[in-house]
Amino acid sequence: MKNKNIQILMVGYNGANNTGAEALLLSDIKDVRSVLGEKAQITVPTLNATNLRRYLTESPALRIAPIPTLFFSSIYRLVRESDLVLLVEGSTYMDTWGSPLLWAFLWASDCARRMGKPCLAYAVDAGTLKPANARRVKQVASRTNLIITRNESAATRLRDMGVTARIVTTADNALNFQPRSADEGWLSREWTRAASGTIGIAAVDFNLFPAVMRLWGPREDCYKWPYYFSKSPERQKASDKTARTYAEIADRVISRTGKAVALICMEQLDEAMAYQIKKYMAHSNDARIFSSRDLDASKMTSLLRDLDLLVTSRFHAGVLSLAGSVPQIAVGHDTRLDTLYRDLGIRDEWFLRPEELSLLGERVDRLMKCPELQKGKLERGYEQHLSRARQNRTLLSRFIIENIPGIKHTGKPVKGEMAWAT
Repeated sequence: MKNKNIQILMVGYNGANNTGAEALLLSDIKDVRSVLGEKAQITVPTLNATNLRRYLTESPALRIAPIPTLFFSSIYRLVRESDLVLLVEGSTYMDTWGSPLLWAFLWASDCARRMGKPCLAYAVDAGTLKPANARRVKQVASRTNLIITRNESAATRLRDMGVTARIVTTADNALNFQPRSADEGWLSREWTRAASGTIGIAAVDFNLFPAVMRLWGPREDCYKWPYYFSKSPERQKASDKTARTYAEIADRVISRTGKAVALICMEQLDEAMAYQIKKYMAHSNDARIFSSRDLDASKMTSLLRDLDLLVTSRFHAGVLSLAGSVPQIAVGHDTRLDTLYRDLGIRDEWFLRPEELSLLGERVDRLMKCPELQKGKLERGYEQHLSRARQNRTLLSRFIIENIPGIKHTGKPVKGEMAWAT
């Protein structure tokens, strides 16, 4: 039996110059190609086609589909043209960054249900939602054909909301992403200061979120019309205090260890905070900014794995650095890093809330002196998470065979432990 050229719509946070979203998308496309072959027709919608084309090349079997910020009619049309809808954004069932992103994923899911198209949430997360959004998730996600969550806590949160769809737990699919061999060790080759060792800081300005819908506002506060960052004098004061705290820690690391500091922007919008930190540093010549606007996921992942220590507020910085057993400390404002660190067994000591930022310097000093405090847990955690992440492709294959008539798996099953099924 020959496969028809199945039309697959991959709905995610595509084209945002976000390293995690890039690594996820490339891994997901690789899974689809392994299961269905090179002729499967993939469509990737995006708010910014120019950014997406930096790392994704169109072909007869892969189409980049620009959509407007008011996305409802465009997503409806794309779902209608598709045979299968994949939700590929890690933060699918979350409103941390703002409700519109959640609504886009729910709208794609609901359109698929109404049109009788199978919909799969592919290794996604769920957070603590506003009551109205929790009700929307309960209603829409319950009618999704299958939800694969990237941790058991996300599955529990969905069940607690009342979601009745079948849920299977694996791990984040970015764990399957591998950088190019040519990019290994590129940091020291390009920046000789890094040869003495490098500490990475992937900071986020939490005070900008959530993004809200407005008809107008200051241009510098606009993410993409009509979505604006949250701004106020109090928030700006808090952002400035955050930047100064990170700058003090960076200076102390440089003075005490002689190592360099990489200010890592896992998403382009992190640049403002990185430049603010660098401005406040006394040893700014020993720091350098590395942004996802300039570097693709391969180079960013290689950078992360070459660090001596990572301080991160970005989930995928923690995930992509795991293969290098890089000691890490998180400053997180939602459930994602909290959950990851719990699963790794390092949450109690090495996860801080933003209001606990004053404790970060002491944590950095302690982990710098004794990185062995985490080494074994990181190595075991990585192997366990990778084993589960490799089940995503097998689950995708089964889902397609069960839900789309006339489809046959074209690749080989992935060996490893069975996914956690509920």
